[in-house]
Amino acid sequence: MTALSIVQSVYTKVLSSRPAVAVTASDPKVLQCLEYVNEAGQELAARYTWQVLTNESLFNTTAVENQGTIQTLTAPGFSYVLNNVMWNRSQRRPVFGPRSNAEWQLLKATFINGPWVQYRIRQNQLLFTPIPAAGQQIAFEWMSSFWVNDVNGNPRSSFLADTDSAILDERAITLDALWRFKRANQLSYDEDYNKAQAAIEDLMDRDGVKDTLHLDGGVSKAFIGTVIPAGNWTLP
Repeated sequence: MTALSIVQSVYTKVLSSRPAVAVTASDPKVLQCLEYVNEAGQELAARYTWQVLTNESLFNTTAVENQGTIQTLTAPGFSYVLNNVMWNRSQRRPVFGPRSNAEWQLLKATFINGPWVQYRIRQNQLLFTPIPAAGQQIAFEWMSSFWVNDVNGNPRSSFLADTDSAILDERAITLDALWRFKRANQLSYDEDYNKAQAAIEDLMDRDGVKDTLHLDGGVSKAFIGTVIPAGNWTLP
């Protein structure tokens, strides 16, 4: 579905007419509907760690504390770094963090030199302590706020043209925009709100591949040191 088709769906359900355009409409009601469609998409994008909005970044360390701005290490649309996903692939070690203000100041005051690198983000700068050696490959995952694609596949954070399409589930956006538009026009929206929330929760339950939950904590999948794959081995 495109921006226009979502707006048409919401608008028709509420006002029983079908606008021909959305972004360039002169009718203030159509523009109001578009605003609530964008609001629904933006809040849906920020609500959960959707797999379709999850990205991976790789960079090589420099031998200084400040590894650069988080925006230059990721891409436009950066929202936040996921927890427990930053690894030094060169050393096969985790990069621990993010550290709180108090934890960071404690680390700096005690002059800990390793072996585990830890990080925090301050003033949008990615900081490492202790200072790593140059040229080590770091990988981490982060969330994007861009939930829209234009006709050329370029992502952005709102519908700016009728031909833009949603990266996230269009039905959830439509349902979520519907109750918002009804509320703004002083119409009953409780049933629509409940329907939208149920649809979004179902999506979150099914999004991506879910791991098996273990009451005993399960087995750690993080391997430090020498890893010997399972299988048959031919002895010399």
